[in-house]
Amino acid sequence: MTPLALLLVLAAAGLHATWNLCAKRAGGGLPFVYLVGLIICSLYVPVIAVYWWWREPVIEWAAMAWILGSGVLKTSYSLFLQRSYRTGDFSLIYPLARGTGPLLSTLAAIAIFGERPTPLAFAGGLVIIGSIFVMTGGAKLLLQDRAHLRSAVGHGLMSGVFIAAYTLWDRHGVAGLALAPLLYDAGTAFTQLTLLTPFGIRRWSEVKAVWRDQRRYAFGVALLSPLAYVLVLTALSFTPVSYIAPAREVSILIGAFIGAKVLKEADGRRRLWAAGAMVLGVVALALG
Repeated sequence: MTPLALLLVLAAAGLHATWNLCAKRAGGGLPFVYLVGLIICSLYVPVIAVYWWWREPVIEWAAMAWILGSGVLKTSYSLFLQRSYRTGDFSLIYPLARGTGPLLSTLAAIAIFGERPTPLAFAGGLVIIGSIFVMTGGAKLLLQDRAHLRSAVGHGLMSGVFIAAYTLWDRHGVAGLALAPLLYDAGTAFTQLTLLTPFGIRRWSEVKAVWRDQRRYAFGVALLSPLAYVLVLTALSFTPVSYIAPAREVSILIGAFIGAKVLKEADGRRRLWAAGAMVLGVVALALG
């Protein structure tokens, strides 16, 4: 990985953890996700207008279809993530979703792109799995009074599945199809908004309530989320996904620290240690 790619990914990791903190504090569902989409697309309109005038890009139909597919994956991810934050601690859900993503991304890269892991990468995967077991409370998760926690963990894991899916999908979009990262992310944002609009209109009173009570968090997500992902897409355009996906996950440690030290969540210390081990596993994946 080049120093530029590493710098882009580390900056994105800090931004990513911050916007997820905004999403956690908002505690919203579909109305919040829809409001964030409205803000993102409103901000993107003048940016894309200037870019289009400056570069006059040509987008093929195949590229449009790929952008639509990415929008579907990210809509699913956003809804699962928001639901998991409504029922689970930040220090649990954020590392869980982020740690599952690179593990699955690497496995899929092996199966799809023919990449071959070294023993170090294999060991890193085992460390991530063990860290997830410790972070979720291990066998205690099966107890009757942990039903709500099992639901949060399930949604967090599904968020990780969609992270892995759109990471691989977007790698082909910006590298294989050579789409500009800015246009690609804007296209997926408008796709998400289109998909959610029928539901947002139906729940417009809730959207207005979110605007009244949580708009500072909505703007935080709307500003930081696209910026973080454009940085990642830029790095993906000239760096293999098997390097980018794991390197992004330094945000796991940032998220666990925020949950333990800033939000003062229960089991924060244990989750912080587990997150640290998960980061080591992710580093092993990257080096492998």
